[in-house]
Amino acid sequence: MKKMSLQWRLTCITTLCIAIICGCLTMFVYKNGVYYMDSLQKAVDAQGDDSGGGSEEIYITIPEDKWDEFSNDFSVQVYNNKEDYKRNSLIVSALLALLGGVATYFISGHALKPIREFSDKIEEVQAQNLADSRIEASKIKELNQLSVSYNKMLERLSDAFEIQRQFTANAAHELRTPLSLMQVQLDLYHSTQHPGSDADTVQMIKMLTEQNDRLGKMVKTLLDMSELQTVGRDEKIILNDLVDEVLEDLEPLAQEKNIKLIGKYKNITMIGSDILIYRLVYNLVENAIKYNHSDGQVTVNAYKKQKHIYLSVEDTGSGIPKELRERVFEPFFRVDKSRSRELGGVGLGLALVHEIVRVHDGSISIKSNPAGGTIFEVIFDQKSKE
Repeated sequence: MKKMSLQWRLTCITTLCIAIICGCLTMFVYKNGVYYMDSLQKAVDAQGDDSGGGSEEIYITIPEDKWDEFSNDFSVQVYNNKEDYKRNSLIVSALLALLGGVATYFISGHALKPIREFSDKIEEVQAQNLADSRIEASKIKELNQLSVSYNKMLERLSDAFEIQRQFTANAAHELRTPLSLMQVQLDLYHSTQHPGSDADTVQMIKMLTEQNDRLGKMVKTLLDMSELQTVGRDEKIILNDLVDEVLEDLEPLAQEKNIKLIGKYKNITMIGSDILIYRLVYNLVENAIKYNHSDGQVTVNAYKKQKHIYLSVEDTGSGIPKELRERVFEPFFRVDKSRSRELGGVGLGLALVHEIVRVHDGSISIKSNPAGGTIFEVIFDQKSKE
């Protein structure tokens, strides 16, 4: 049966179950009919005599004075037999149907086991393990064809990712090299005195320095976003230690604006990419500091509930208009363009955060802070990780 196609397997299983159920019903109808016919014959024999001599023929000799009594008893017996036959037929039919359904469920489950294994194998596929995700040829005809198509698709995906990685490496070299050279020249210019420079030259050099720095940050962020799919996400992360590290790294920036950083969390662990989760928390906290009011505060909350990790970053800034909350995750979108450029943003920080949340099977939402400002809440689903 292992070499049979899935279609033929299901056909044979269904046919076998139907044949067994029909056979059981036929035997039941026959035995039940014989039983009730015999009961009627006994009722007749009880009213007559033994002249039948064991013959299968029924001889009825009823005295005239007992005919009415016999007729009433026989009618009652026939009615009772009909009701018993009807009730027993329904009960046995229901039991056989239920038994057949249960048997079909387990038998078909065994027949469909290769499909479940195939599905589980597909669930494990990630960009970084394409080579290990190939499925061996199956003895089932339909699954064998599907396995071949699936393996060819993996090869195409692997080639596409390889092309993407190659492009990323080339882009990193081609973009970073001239930017680095420009930065070196600008640093060299700033390290020496230029008494003969006029105001226009000084302004131009300042503008070039700012734009070069901004372009460098943009290139780095774009390259980070292009490499998200290839980063492993199976590390055990101690979230409270990671958040402590982020707050410590951003403490100097917070002190410049007299922003108070607060962390509220206990011992929490999750499965993911340590470097990506660090970048996610860093970007959210950095944004909360940059777009906050002086003497404000930034609060990071983290806790675990059932199979979900909840992480939120609250600020006491001006907040984000409700109609723009979905758009802030779009690349290069700014709520306040002039202020974003003034603070040195490139418009990709929240877009990168959104992509990191997505590749970790999470969700992110924006709410209003009752104390004023904004709350970014991230929820990670850890059901499939444990």
